[in-house]
Amino acid sequence: MQKKNIYYILLIIGTAFWGISFPVTKNAITSSKPALFLSYRFLMATVALAISFSKYLKLINLNTLKASSKLAIPLMLGIVFQTLGLKYIEASQCTFIAGLGVVVVPVMKWIFYKIRIPSKIWATSLIALTGLCIIALTNDLKINKGSMYTMLGTLGFSLYLIQVERENKNIDIAGTIIPMFAICSLLSFCYTGTEVIKNWFPTDRNFWFSVIFCALFSTTYMYTVSMLAQKYINAEKVAIIYLFEPIFGTIASYFILDELITIRLLLGGAFIMLATFYSEITLIKNSVRAKDFSEFN
Repeated sequence: MQKKNIYYILLIIGTAFWGISFPVTKNAITSSKPALFLSYRFLMATVALAISFSKYLKLINLNTLKASSKLAIPLMLGIVFQTLGLKYIEASQCTFIAGLGVVVVPVMKWIFYKIRIPSKIWATSLIALTGLCIIALTNDLKINKGSMYTMLGTLGFSLYLIQVERENKNIDIAGTIIPMFAICSLLSFCYTGTEVIKNWFPTDRNFWFSVIFCALFSTTYMYTVSMLAQKYINAEKVAIIYLFEPIFGTIASYFILDELITIRLLLGGAFIMLATFYSEITLIKNSVRAKDFSEFN
């Protein structure tokens, strides 16, 4: 089997880990504080990544540390808000709302950097917004707290992806992974100061299972595989593979949390999936045009 096909399989397995992490995280924060969960998750991920990417430790210098800080802040905000969202809405809802990032990124490039985006992206954004409204709006046409947090998390992740693209032009991005998660770990422990934590070492097995799963599989595994896969698979095709995440997340939420798969969720999710898939197909056909991102410089 060709290496490219192997990485396709490994990436799909990774999206399953990402999807499963939503109900797994929700399980953890029902018995503990989100800040405590994130602190242990990032700390374990940092150690695991330091072992997996030990050969990249020599790339760490002042420039990579600066870049790591620029990456860690939006990534941290994305994960924190997404975790807070899981406290108030079902994990299956959260997975679809989080998937809006693929559509949000080009819009944010246009807002902050005045980079022209194709008219089809505006159309897909409208389709995705329709799906979001179906999922997130309550019966009295209000957006609940959980959906709002998750959307803020999506913005954070989108800023992170844009920043990765910018930093990748100036440095070897591999050198930022370990310090980036180390900074996230430090920020998470600082975040615990905003919460009253009576027990720093929970006895709940679900908590520690969730920490281990999210640190090793949805963080260490996926970052390792995605970095190696980009030698053989272009970014646009990788993004399409990521569309499996909300599917796996919804299925996992059904089996792990007994969440109902409602018509409303399926309909809204279908709109978001359609918009995301259509936008990525557009990006593949126009991948050459994407080079205008060099306007950052």
